[in-house]
Amino acid sequence: MQTKKKPEGRLAILTPGLGAVSTTFMAGVEMIRQGKSKPIGSVTQMGTARIGRRDEPNRYVKINELVPLADIKDIAFGAWDIVSEPGDVVAERSKVLTREHLNEIKPYLKTIVPKKGVHDPELVRRLEADHVKSEKTAREKIEALRQDIRDFKRDLNAKRAVTVFCASTEVYRSAALNLPPALKDFDKLIDANDPAITPTMMYAYASICEGVPFINGTPNYSVDLPAIQELARDKCVPIAGKDFKSGQTMMKTVLAPALKARMIGLNGWYSTNILGNRDGEVLDDPAAFKSKEVTKSSVLSTILEKDLYPDLYSKYAHKVSIHYYPPRGDDKEGWDNIDIFGWMGYPMQIKINFLCKDSILAAPLALDLALFGDLASRLEWKGIQEWLSFYFKSPMTKPGLEVENDLFIQQTKLKNTLRAIAGEEPITHLGLDYYGEDLPLPTAKK
Repeated sequence: MQTKKKPEGRLAILTPGLGAVSTTFMAGVEMIRQGKSKPIGSVTQMGTARIGRRDEPNRYVKINELVPLADIKDIAFGAWDIVSEPGDVVAERSKVLTREHLNEIKPYLKTIVPKKGVHDPELVRRLEADHVKSEKTAREKIEALRQDIRDFKRDLNAKRAVTVFCASTEVYRSAALNLPPALKDFDKLIDANDPAITPTMMYAYASICEGVPFINGTPNYSVDLPAIQELARDKCVPIAGKDFKSGQTMMKTVLAPALKARMIGLNGWYSTNILGNRDGEVLDDPAAFKSKEVTKSSVLSTILEKDLYPDLYSKYAHKVSIHYYPPRGDDKEGWDNIDIFGWMGYPMQIKINFLCKDSILAAPLALDLALFGDLASRLEWKGIQEWLSFYFKSPMTKPGLEVENDLFIQQTKLKNTLRAIAGEEPITHLGLDYYGEDLPLPTAKK
């Protein structure tokens, strides 16, 4: 194994946004380090991959033994936020963790004090900000964030860093799609302090310039912009996004492939969510919800491929909504009604009531993405990391490639990439070579 692949020293995981997801993520990592919890939900910590043929027994390897990932004991955390609360206060307010866990983890979370964040009140309207950077221009804010990253690495005694963006959803701005694709022109907008340059873009730009992989866990525009992708390639920095796929959308990427695999038709899919945390409060703004709606709604069309199967999927209705309901807190309820039809057109229904904890589902995704992002950086991989699409509602691909949203195809892509890194053969699951003369294949055409 090449030396550059091996993780040496501490890894700083930096989170723009010190909220329910971030503090739950940090608390869980610390509890695991103390031997008081298991890393449930984390593929890097609990997942395995088969190596070689099925008739070769006991060739299952843990993911964190197959490839050289940073050890969870070597992780340190830093954060930014537009609210001045330290981690223990945020965790208490978020009401994700039990009182028992809060009491155990409070001394550690108290040490997580956020640096001042970058804020645009026109983009995040429902939060009162009291901890905002004083720099006036976009370029000055980017430079301040770059200095923060250097300070984090110094203060945390870290050799490497990864940014996992966990801040609030910004107001949907379709104009962002019209930003110039070339980096040189995007730079001109930064220098002109153009209002189209959002806080999320600034965090991404600053991280990439500091050689730090950037993972976007929100639907906010940033690393999906061609100019920022160009920057990532120029700086040889991995990027991935966008929007953690943790609850209701994860279920869609499981069920929709099952319907298509069996050629079962779809008349409609109605999805609603109820949650009462800070994320729900922000998404109570219709303009912010629009950003989330786009990523939550796109998965069905890419999976079902109505142009290939017009008799099954050309006319279905798809409705997505999120309702802010304070008593629910972080205990989100995702409710789906799915109207399907089968043989001879007979109608049927599927109903799902997913009572989940939003941050509990998202935290292990943040851990996996940080560790995989760091691995990609040590491999000197740059730009879009499509192999991480398993974790996102709206994964990025190289222009010209179709997006793959089927969770199981995404999982195969992820594990085969890890096998390739380890120098092992990909697994196709073909299986014909196990049956010899029983299943002769036709002679290949010349």
